[in-house]
Amino acid sequence: MRTEEFELKANIVDLHKRSIYPAIISVKGDRIASVQPIESTEALPYVLPGFVDAHIHIESSMLPPAEFARIALTHGTVATVSDPHEIANVLGVEGVRFMLEDAAKSPLHFCFGAPSCVPATSFETAGAEILADEIAYMFDELGLTYLSEVMNYPGVLFNDPIVIAKLQEAKKRNLPIDGHAPGLKGEKAAQYAAAGISTDHECFTMEEALDKIAAGMKIIIREGSAAKNYPALHGLIGKYPDKVMFCSDDKHPDDLILGHINKLVKRALKDGYELMDILNIACKNPVEHYRLPIGLLREGEYADFIAVDNFADFTITDVWIKGKQIVQSGRTEIEYQATSTPNVFVKNEVKESDIQISQTKEFLRVIEAINGELITGLKIMKGKVQDGFWVQDTEQDILKIVVVNRYNQAAPAVGFINGFGLNYGAIASSVAHDCHNIIAVGANDEAICAAIEVIQQNQGGVSVVDENGIADILPLPIAGIMSHLKAEDVAAAYQRLDQTAKELGSKLSAPYMSLSFMGLLVIPALKMSDLGLFDGAAFQFVEVECD
Repeated sequence: MRTEEFELKANIVDLHKRSIYPAIISVKGDRIASVQPIESTEALPYVLPGFVDAHIHIESSMLPPAEFARIALTHGTVATVSDPHEIANVLGVEGVRFMLEDAAKSPLHFCFGAPSCVPATSFETAGAEILADEIAYMFDELGLTYLSEVMNYPGVLFNDPIVIAKLQEAKKRNLPIDGHAPGLKGEKAAQYAAAGISTDHECFTMEEALDKIAAGMKIIIREGSAAKNYPALHGLIGKYPDKVMFCSDDKHPDDLILGHINKLVKRALKDGYELMDILNIACKNPVEHYRLPIGLLREGEYADFIAVDNFADFTITDVWIKGKQIVQSGRTEIEYQATSTPNVFVKNEVKESDIQISQTKEFLRVIEAINGELITGLKIMKGKVQDGFWVQDTEQDILKIVVVNRYNQAAPAVGFINGFGLNYGAIASSVAHDCHNIIAVGANDEAICAAIEVIQQNQGGVSVVDENGIADILPLPIAGIMSHLKAEDVAAAYQRLDQTAKELGSKLSAPYMSLSFMGLLVIPALKMSDLGLFDGAAFQFVEVECD
């Protein structure tokens, strides 16, 4: 690896001048000493600023930060704007501290925000609560640099004092505030932005995105493992390149092995958008918006840059961070590093009799899972009744969904869901945004209980029970949401479970990622909390049965 002092001859992709020219980059220590244009007819590599994921929950990769970075760096990612609210919902400020300590093992620039919604709502059970005093502590003592996504948008609109107090902590330090307001448009979007919230990564229609841009917000186009909003929003790249950023939000381990923000760059190039616009969105806009300490190929800045062979294939060949070559010829020499496994897990035994619902009315309120979206629908369906109890009906794709409290002794919450398509067996996970209670969907009660039990035995994981009742699990001993294993091993295990789920009948492209969002109450329309069935549009609990 090169370090300390060197020169590199390359075609410089200058995003500030919007031009490409041959030059010699001189690096001294961790900074760029000079960029000297030269005359050259050589076939030189192209060097450009590295990619920045403008909004991600590292925990959703099921990897701790250092192991996430080992893979992401090979895709040209040099920085992430990371919201640690997943682990914060389990372990509170100590979880955030774990993320910072693990991230420090890696050269990748992890820029963490203070989680604004722990718990996300008062309608679910989390492992911790973070109030304005803790937000202030994380800004002042832990060095966090922005307020993470404000998911409780009704609290903003109705001036909830707890929510407003958190916003004020960011405002008085002049720190950016991230948004999270799916479907919010018109006057309500303007009111939300006026509270100081400057971004949103939840837009799923162009109309919504344009309303938020008009209100002064920047739109982060998300392409993750479950939510894929690029098809609806990519027109913004050509029209508002200065108002847009790219993010993954949630990236499962098998997806991360294949690519990161580089995949969005390639896709936008294939769609015919202008190179400089795309690279500004992928590299420059997040650095400027969040005021990140990331180099953009200018004298005196950190020597953070990447090299590609050409703009047709856009293959990342080399990566430098703070003057050190981290990736060479597509390979990184960074080694896997062992990590601690902080956790909290109370076992709640779940029997088949615990998840039965007696029939007292004619119809069911059923969650509709939508492939590729975090939003859900609400269906009123005539379910199947057996011996006076509502049961699964695989012909109509009406399955049971069960959420089990992992922090306290409590009865499970039970409802019904459509869209998962399982004909047999069950899947379960302790990755369930945002409180990370155990969530399961299954075609029969025995399989659901078995899938939940194996997760409890391992104090966290994702599991599947096949048509023969055989259970398989990827253990997640770090807060019940991350693995202590190498990324490649985690990805292989995850793919194995994913394949089994699909063999059981699921047509979802990412059944476990979709499952993990079925408990995210702040995204409409119908979701499942450990406390019951929740209507995200009305922001209240509703009965499973209806007339």
